[in-house]
Amino acid sequence: MAQPLMPKATAVWLVENTTLTFDQIAGFCGLHRLEVQAIADGEVAISIVGLDPVYNGQLTLEEIKRCEADPRAHLKMTKSDLPLPQMRTKGARYTPVSKRGEKPDAIAYLIKNYPELLDAQIARLLGTTKETIGKVRDRSHWNTANIKPQNPVLLGLCKQADLEAAVKRAQRRVEREQGPQETAPETSLQESSIDTMAPIDQPAEPEADQNPTEGFASTPSSQQDEQPEIDHDAMIKSLG
Repeated sequence: MAQPLMPKATAVWLVENTTLTFDQIAGFCGLHRLEVQAIADGEVAISIVGLDPVYNGQLTLEEIKRCEADPRAHLKMTKSDLPLPQMRTKGARYTPVSKRGEKPDAIAYLIKNYPELLDAQIARLLGTTKETIGKVRDRSHWNTANIKPQNPVLLGLCKQADLEAAVKRAQRRVEREQGPQETAPETSLQESSIDTMAPIDQPAEPEADQNPTEGFASTPSSQQDEQPEIDHDAMIKSLG
């Protein structure tokens, strides 16, 4: 339930000018019943001037009379025809003039200690531009000689929670980019090791025979037996 403007001042006016119960006033103003009772007793909000919700268009007299007649009823705020305020879109981070000269020091600190941060992340954290970050990175900034890396959180240029969140996002991005490249060599190494492994159930080759004459041609014994014998007596008679 929407609360009225200046709830304590509205509760003071309702306590002083109506016969509504403490529960009804507490429910409409978003206060505790005991706090409303303390207002009625003069213990709380003594110096607060009551604010008329009827004059401000937050209640009507008919609504007040209806709830005064029924102690169990709840006050309902009048619907306003005025346009509701719009939330301001998040733009560039505002940096006080006194701290703008410290941005190059903070940029140098982030570049040195968190190299995984993108220039766009640093620009959002510190409310600076990519051009300034590039000049600090390549040391072409006009005040390079006096730049000293300093923590941007201690300088008041950003919050620690925002810095930690940006670093975690950058680390996850780096892990996603390096993940496939690191797993590819591992798989190829496994495949090469599998290819070079010897088969497990390959039968063993028979041992070579110890006979040194193996592999040389040999004359069968049958051929040796078939050679004709020399008749020495016949040779002597022929000579004689």
